[in-house]
Amino acid sequence: MPIYQAGALNTAALTAPDLYIQVVQPKTRYINGVATDILGIVGVASWGAVNSPMLIGSPGDAALKIGAQQVRKYDLATAVAVSIGLGASNIRAVRVTDGTDTAATSTLKDTAAAIGATLTAFYTGTLGNSLSAVLSAGTANSSWKLVVSLPGVSPEVFDNITGTAGALWANIVNAVNNGQSGIRGASQLVVATVGASALAPVALTQTVAFTAGTDGATTLTDAVIVGVDGAGSTRKGMYSLRGTGSQVANLVDVTDSTQWPSMLTYGLSEGCYVVTQGPAGASYATVSASLNTAGCDSYALKVMVGDWVYWYDQVNSQQRMLCPSTFSAAKIAALAPHQSPLNKPLTNVVTTQRNLAQQPYSLAEIGAINTARLDVITNPCPGGSYFGHRSGLNCASNPTVNGDNYTRMTNFLSLTLAASFGYVVGQLQTVDLRRTTKSTISSFLQILVDQSMIGDPNGGPAFSVQIDATNNPDSRVALGYMQADVQVKYLSVVRYFLINLEAGQSVTVVVSAAPR
Repeated sequence: MPIYQAGALNTAALTAPDLYIQVVQPKTRYINGVATDILGIVGVASWGAVNSPMLIGSPGDAALKIGAQQVRKYDLATAVAVSIGLGASNIRAVRVTDGTDTAATSTLKDTAAAIGATLTAFYTGTLGNSLSAVLSAGTANSSWKLVVSLPGVSPEVFDNITGTAGALWANIVNAVNNGQSGIRGASQLVVATVGASALAPVALTQTVAFTAGTDGATTLTDAVIVGVDGAGSTRKGMYSLRGTGSQVANLVDVTDSTQWPSMLTYGLSEGCYVVTQGPAGASYATVSASLNTAGCDSYALKVMVGDWVYWYDQVNSQQRMLCPSTFSAAKIAALAPHQSPLNKPLTNVVTTQRNLAQQPYSLAEIGAINTARLDVITNPCPGGSYFGHRSGLNCASNPTVNGDNYTRMTNFLSLTLAASFGYVVGQLQTVDLRRTTKSTISSFLQILVDQSMIGDPNGGPAFSVQIDATNNPDSRVALGYMQADVQVKYLSVVRYFLINLEAGQSVTVVVSAAPR
């Protein structure tokens, strides 16, 4: 009684009489949508891998992986702190440098002041200057113990290291770099290299500090933050977010409009909504002119007016002016994809440049900002006296695709379908394959209807899926094509609520007998 997986047995060419079992996979498939809350942030930091996305979900993660926030331009930790405060808890942080970053170092010496081992911080950056190491007597007789410490992180202890003279230093280096089998792994704080010493350590207890770590932030430009594309380790800046699933991206403090076309192109290719802004203090007319000159007219880019936002930095105990994209991108990522940030409160905003100057926007200016394909954070909003977005638009001129919700839902649907139907390639195009594929897509879209994420408030159908002979003629099927035509109706965001009020002593009120 042989058992086969379905498709492995040629059932039209059996010769031996027997019972044959074919394991058939369930024909009904279900798919789940891809994550839409992943926020990519690119900036400068005092710790962490360079041009490599790091997963951050909490303030503790941020402190451990990129260091504390600093008062400077392009600061990654600051943007992460703001984003977490707005509910973004699935962050991919990319640290960039100008190439001058260095790792902090320290040395352990012998009785002749020669170097026994050099300890180098695992990453470049000024956070490495907070490292310290203590070499002392180990727990076992005639052994040594090395403890590497970084504030806020559990100390790394390498105990019971034995050996004499040069062998001892080699064993210390080996323990740090490779770990101690069955006891602890390799250090995640430092890398060790052996020195030239052939003598014992200088004293029973030796404490050393680390110095010379730098962030590589002195000559950073917007172009460095945007980076360059390539394969593997050649990717830098924004392009390091490729493949991370980030559906919203914030390049911290980038204002150079000549970089916007590159940001737009990246957003289209990755299904990512890139948020940027004009320079601090730039009016909507100035930013609009820059947008038109850049030639960016697509749903993949969102441009904020140069009305920057004030936020209170509790770590540095001061109020700071930050780029609006940091707040906007975080809010968008924290919302479900069918939602718009329009008129939604931004709870951690203290004020903005215009509000601080007591120059609130007039309704005509808000209209001009919307017409210019821009957005702005200000107070008040239609819903009350709070800070929020006042347009909810991307930079597309087409009014049918210029809502933030269009960008988010389109990317969500595209990425979900792309991630779910790769198994179809290589299958035989049968009636069953068409039927199951259509059923799977329809089931997923029906879930979105049930969750009030898509639909027609006037009662029409929310979606349609077609995979049949009509859109798959023999001439195409013979060439290996199978085509699915999918239509989805998004829910509309209310932008203008009009109330017609007829009131007065002469008004005749007629009440309908039955609800309509």
